[in-house]
Amino acid sequence: MRKTLSLCISAILLAGCTWGINPTPASQNVRTVWSGDVSQCQDLGKITVSVMNRVGPVDRNQIKVQDELQVMARNQAADMHADTIKPLADPKDGEQPWGAYKCGSRAIQPAGNNNSNPAPGAGQSTKTFPIKGG
Repeated sequence: MRKTLSLCISAILLAGCTWGINPTPASQNVRTVWSGDVSQCQDLGKITVSVMNRVGPVDRNQIKVQDELQVMARNQAADMHADTIKPLADPKDGEQPWGAYKCGSRAIQPAGNNNSNPAPGAGQSTKTFPIKGG
């Protein structure tokens, strides 16, 4: 009986390592800006997303938690018809606030860059994809 209970608890904990947070088709068109200037974009609001960062006494992989937070923010931004998201703070306890923006095809300049010449490759969209496994 004790062995069966241990096996059940182990299976539940292992199943908890795969959350199944996947990007929606619409979120594929949402880009993430980490440190760019979005002041020229239309601010559509704030998104706060959260995932479990612990399973019982065990901390989850921080990279996987951050990846899931980004995927969830992109999914919600797509529902708001935003095309760009930017983190407003670092993740804390499995929660992170994001700004949602409509920038169109506007190139996002790095924060603090007042150079009128765009960087090489500016205007090309960058896509991020979730890490599988882990």
